[in-house]
Amino acid sequence: MQEFTIEEARQASNGEYIKRADGIITGVTIDSRNVGEGMLFVPIVGERTDGHNYIAQAFEKGAAAALCEREGADGNGAVIGVSSSVEAIGKIAYAYKQKYNVPTVGVTGSVGKTGTKDMIAAVMSRLGPCLKTAGNFNNELGLPLTVFGLEKEHKSTVLEMGMSAFGEIHHLVDIARPDVGVITNVGMSHIENLGSREGVLRAKLEIADFFGKGNLLIINADNDMLSTVSKDTEYEILTFGIENKADYTAENIEDLGFLGSSFTAVTPKGRFEVKLSVLGLHNVYNALSAIAVGEHYGIAHADIANALSGFEPTAMRLGVERFGGIVLINDCYNASPDSIKASLNVLKNAEGRRVAVLGDVLELGEFAKEAHTDIGKACEGKCDLVITAGENARYIKEAAAAAGVRAEYYPTTEEAAKAAAETVAVGDTVLVKASRGMHFEKVCEAIGEKMK
Repeated sequence: MQEFTIEEARQASNGEYIKRADGIITGVTIDSRNVGEGMLFVPIVGERTDGHNYIAQAFEKGAAAALCEREGADGNGAVIGVSSSVEAIGKIAYAYKQKYNVPTVGVTGSVGKTGTKDMIAAVMSRLGPCLKTAGNFNNELGLPLTVFGLEKEHKSTVLEMGMSAFGEIHHLVDIARPDVGVITNVGMSHIENLGSREGVLRAKLEIADFFGKGNLLIINADNDMLSTVSKDTEYEILTFGIENKADYTAENIEDLGFLGSSFTAVTPKGRFEVKLSVLGLHNVYNALSAIAVGEHYGIAHADIANALSGFEPTAMRLGVERFGGIVLINDCYNASPDSIKASLNVLKNAEGRRVAVLGDVLELGEFAKEAHTDIGKACEGKCDLVITAGENARYIKEAAAAAGVRAEYYPTTEEAAKAAAETVAVGDTVLVKASRGMHFEKVCEAIGEKMK
C-alpha cells in the first residue's frame, strides 16, 4: 500500500476520532489474524462473529488504527468512529484509488467474468504490472481490499464486479470508477433476487452508472439481452461476437480439443491470429473482449496475441488434471446454467468414456426446475454418464435419463463424491462442476485419492 495517513482515512470515511493518533497506514484488513504493524483494522459485523470483539487484539498485533461502529473501543492507536464499517471501507478505498489512480477496467457478467478479467489483465500487463482481482474478491469488501493493493509499480488494474441484487455493482463502480466496463453476457445467475433476465440486464448495466464522455462500455453482441442495449449514450459502446455483426469478431475458429482453440481476430484496426491454450470455444468470446480492451489502450496486435497464448485459467476453472489414467476437468469453482452447458461442450470432444459430475446451480428461485431440466437435456450426446447431487440436481438426472444418458442422483455432495470415485476408471474423462456452495472440490479430492 502506498502512503496514506490515518487522517486521510478519517476524512474519507467521514468518521470522528474516538481516540486520535497520527501515522501512516501500511495496509488494510478485515481479519484480525492478518493484522500487521501499522495496518488499519476494519471490524465487520457478520452473521457468526463481530469484528469489534477483536479490536484490542488488532492493536496488540501492531495496528495503527481501527474503525469502530460503537463507543468504548480503545487501544494503542487511532480509533475512528463510523456509522458503518462496510460503507467506510468503500469510501476509504475510493479516496485511496483517486490519489493513486491508474487506467481501470471493470468486468461483470453472468458467466465468464473471472476468465475474462484474467485475460484482460494478461493483455494489460503488456503495459507493465497490472493489479487484478484475486479469487472471489469481487464484492463490497473484496473490491476495496483489492484496491488497497495498488502499488507504485502498477500501470493498470482490472477489477471483477459481482452482484446478487440491484445496487451492488453501482456501489462497486462508485468506489472503483472504471474507465472501461466489460459485460460478458446476461444469463440467469441471481435471477431469484432480480426477478427476470431483464432485471439481470439492468443490474449489470450499473457498471456504466458513472460513465460519461471518454468512457467505454464493451458488450457481447451475441447475447440476446445485451443486443438490446441502446448505443445512444454519451459514452462509447463497442461490441464483440461471433454470430452477429460486431466491432470485434472471430473467423476461422478451430477447436483444438484439450490443446485449446485458434481463430483469426477481426478488429477495427486489422486482423491477426490468436491461439488459446484454455479449454472451450466460449473462451473465444472472453478473448475478443480482451482484444477490444487491448486495442483501446494502444497495445500492439502481436503483444495481445502473445499475452493470450500464454494465458492460464484460475484454479478450478476448466483446469485439466491428468493422473491415474484419467483426465479430470476441474471446473468446480462456480456454475450457472450457461457455464455448465459450455463445459459440457468441452467434455463432448473428449476421448474415452465421458463422465459429468454435476451439482445444483444456486440462487435460481422459481426458475430452478426449468434451468436444471435444460442442463439435463444438454447432456445428450456430450456425456456417457452423469452423476448429480443437490436438491434440484434431480431434474438434471431426470432430463438426462429421458434423453438416453445413463444418469444417477445423490442427495449430497459427499454421496456423489463417493459414487464418482467408485465409478471412474482408467481411460475416463471426468467433468466436475456445480455452484461454489456445493463444495464440489470434494468430488475432485475423492477421485484423486482413488486414482493415486
